[in-house]
Amino acid sequence: MKLKRELGLLDVFCIASGAMISSGLFILPGLAFAMAGPSVFVAYLVAALLVLPSMFSKAELATAMPRAGGTYFFIERSLGGAFGTVGGMASWFSLTFKSAFALVGMGSFAILLFPDVSALHVKLIASGLTVLFMILNLAGAKHAGRLQSTLVLWLFAALAYYIVRGLPAVQVERYAPFMPNGGAAVFATAGLVFVSYGGLTKVAGIAEEVKNPGKNLPLGMFLAFIIVTIFYGLATFTTVGVLDGAALAESRTPLSAAANAFAGTPGLVIMAIAALIAFTTTGNAGILAASRIPMAMSRDRLLPSVLGRVHERFHTPHWAILLTGLFMIAAIAFLDLVTLVKIASTMQITLFILVNLAVIIMRESRIQHYRPTFRSPAYPWGQIAAIVLYGALVFKMGMIPLAVTAVFFGGSVLWYYFYTGHHGERESALIQVVRRITSKDLVTSSLESELREILKERDEIVEDRFDGLIKRCTIVDIEGRESLVDFFRRIAKILARELDKAEDEVFELLMERERESTTALRPGLAIPHIVVDGTGVFDILLVRSKEGIIFAEDTPPVHAVFVLLGSRDERNYHLRALMHIAQITQDPDFDDKWTGARRPEELRNIVLLGERRRDEADRES
Repeated sequence: MKLKRELGLLDVFCIASGAMISSGLFILPGLAFAMAGPSVFVAYLVAALLVLPSMFSKAELATAMPRAGGTYFFIERSLGGAFGTVGGMASWFSLTFKSAFALVGMGSFAILLFPDVSALHVKLIASGLTVLFMILNLAGAKHAGRLQSTLVLWLFAALAYYIVRGLPAVQVERYAPFMPNGGAAVFATAGLVFVSYGGLTKVAGIAEEVKNPGKNLPLGMFLAFIIVTIFYGLATFTTVGVLDGAALAESRTPLSAAANAFAGTPGLVIMAIAALIAFTTTGNAGILAASRIPMAMSRDRLLPSVLGRVHERFHTPHWAILLTGLFMIAAIAFLDLVTLVKIASTMQITLFILVNLAVIIMRESRIQHYRPTFRSPAYPWGQIAAIVLYGALVFKMGMIPLAVTAVFFGGSVLWYYFYTGHHGERESALIQVVRRITSKDLVTSSLESELREILKERDEIVEDRFDGLIKRCTIVDIEGRESLVDFFRRIAKILARELDKAEDEVFELLMERERESTTALRPGLAIPHIVVDGTGVFDILLVRSKEGIIFAEDTPPVHAVFVLLGSRDERNYHLRALMHIAQITQDPDFDDKWTGARRPEELRNIVLLGERRRDEADRES
């Protein structure tokens, strides 16, 4: 059973925004100020620039493959099962622990409101919220999305209050010296706060549940990125200008402390509540996105099948949600989350490297049905620069996170080989790149067929009779140049078997129609057609000749041929089929796609996914 598309643009925006704003804004500015000084807000803007290539890459991949699992799905389909298992496990681990950390992080702000709150109380509250989010997610993504939207809008209102009230209280002298530790310190600080933007791309994990994903996913992500970056910059700028530098460097609740300075206790309470909301939205978004990863891996037989089941009533991956929620509760109760989050951050940056590599592989594979509605600008230089910069950031995370991440990745690869037995691996885009380079047909076109089905769902294509005819029709791929007579002899032999007629009779029908007027309608395209006996008979034959078929001495060679045959009562449908063919072949790139297709099955897919108006009255059941 498939997941239900019920999340709109506002939901996408709020899930992406809520996943970003938590510790990155309400805790990290103090630590970042200790490293960079008053230029800390510049570090946030630099971090935003660093995350741009990954956002572009994720948006491109998500619009081309709007499937549950996000990062896992993209890596698996581009780099293969082993990399996919590593990516899926790392993505789930990273999201789950960061979400658990966000809920525990509420403790620092709960104490501001309720001084008697203990560490045990914080863990109990965090576990209770996890159970609440599990219930909401089990009931449907729409309910989790509504809660997220409500909380995020309140969060933005609180931040707007903070900035509007705080800016008049800013003291310019607090910005001097602006870069006490130099530009290198600003870049290093950008690496520290870089993880603040990591939640932006979480929303790709729920792409399968987004309405009109080709539009809503990239637009929601971009709006979230722009608005949250503005809030990050203005909020940190305000905080630096209000608080004494020494106090800010030591504070773990910097925005609340600053609000207390310019608005007294009411300001402190408002920002403490805003922080609680922010951590809540991160936890909710985390369980929503993280639970889709084991579901997607289960669909691909990389995890037990039970995790891929979808509830019949609520259309949610209930077992995957329960597993994710219970793991979060265990992490909250027993584990040292601070250390684990450092490891999760290292994994997140590594996943960004793989996502940017995935875009390069998908583009260079030249797969016909890789058709994102958004294409990453500055390709491939943006992706290459991101891979290099992220590699530098990974090594700055320290040896312990690096070592643990390496062991984790190694364990994931072992799981892949021992659990799956390396049998029945799907074709990846990487194989397509190798095929391009070696000019060899190494494997089947399973990935192209899968992407074709994804595009149909994304664009809400409901197949009509013409689609059914193309899916069943015979395809002929001719090597070398042929004369018209030889060509008609060739297809007469095929049609004779299908019509149960004599080959010579079919050949004469083809020649007779051609004598009336040539069926070569434009350079490179011909549509021969014949009338046959019977009722309700209509069929199509697709032909490709790279060297060309000579229909007449004074016309260019024909490379694409649609042979139509039908009974007299199908005359009206014959005209509709001609209209469909005309719409498909008027694509400026049609001839290049047709002659450049590597296999006959690609020719079928070119027609099936060609731009045309479908017949609602003739839809396939």
